[in-house]
Amino acid sequence: MPPITLLVLADPAEPRLKLLRRLPEETRIAVGLHAEAFRGAAPEAQAALCWFTPGALLEEVFAAAPRLRWVHSSAAGVDRLLFPALVGSPVVLTNSRGLFSASLAEFALGAVLFFAKDFRRMVRSQQQGEWDCFDVEQVAGRTLGIVGYGDIGRTVAERARAFGMKVAALRHRPELSGDDPLLEAVYPVAGLHELLARSDYVVVSAPLTSETRSLIGEPELRAMKPTAVLINIGRGPVVAESALVRALEEHWIRGAALDVFDQEPLPDGHPFYRLDNVLLSAHCADHTSDWMDRAMELFLDNFERFCRNQPLRNVVDKQLGY
Repeated sequence: MPPITLLVLADPAEPRLKLLRRLPEETRIAVGLHAEAFRGAAPEAQAALCWFTPGALLEEVFAAAPRLRWVHSSAAGVDRLLFPALVGSPVVLTNSRGLFSASLAEFALGAVLFFAKDFRRMVRSQQQGEWDCFDVEQVAGRTLGIVGYGDIGRTVAERARAFGMKVAALRHRPELSGDDPLLEAVYPVAGLHELLARSDYVVVSAPLTSETRSLIGEPELRAMKPTAVLINIGRGPVVAESALVRALEEHWIRGAALDVFDQEPLPDGHPFYRLDNVLLSAHCADHTSDWMDRAMELFLDNFERFCRNQPLRNVVDKQLGY
């Protein structure tokens, strides 16, 4: 195979780019955060790496790269990259699906325990020097509902079952999980309200698509138990934020644990900052000490596969959006 020209949409100062030295010596690499940086290389480029960069930059570069055959996203979510020209082209899109599942699942179960044991009350009482004895909830036997049963959702299910929880899931193609030993029930999208009504904790791990945007709105939040907790580790806009704020303020549900939001960083003065029934993570629940290194390792493995004309890992269905 002739030498590959690779476009790397990234800050040239990004430390992980040093790992690209492991690519074949003859690989031609262009790096930048502006389309101008790729003017010379784009017409010959066969591959592109989007290193946590906005989709607008890829769209601009894509138009100047007629020989492009493969785009890799270092992030798992690709909704910002699915512009019409890429979706309608034969260019293969891959992502980092699976790399962040374990950490996100741990956050989800941590959030379950945060509310079940009322850790906020314990910390508050300790800070006030108060001996505050109260009853806590046991999570074993409680039902965890998962909205979006992909790699992250199933990893959450594994850990929830280890805690003795019952698990039910909702997915676009429920037939794929009909015999899943982790699940007590699997629902199609039409069964969303039934799933929500039976769940004590609801983990949202669905990708953002035209079908999932605002999937959890006022009707869905009102379908939940008043003692239930919503945990969003998927994409912010899957949950209608204004409806969730009202649900938390008016106590339709017990609380929420959130790692993703409509706007990031969350604006100053946002209600989520002041609500004492919210556990807030600044979209860093999957930021382990080595998360970026592992993301680059996945790309390097896929690059080798690309050079050898072997099947790539984590190919995205561009029509479905994940």
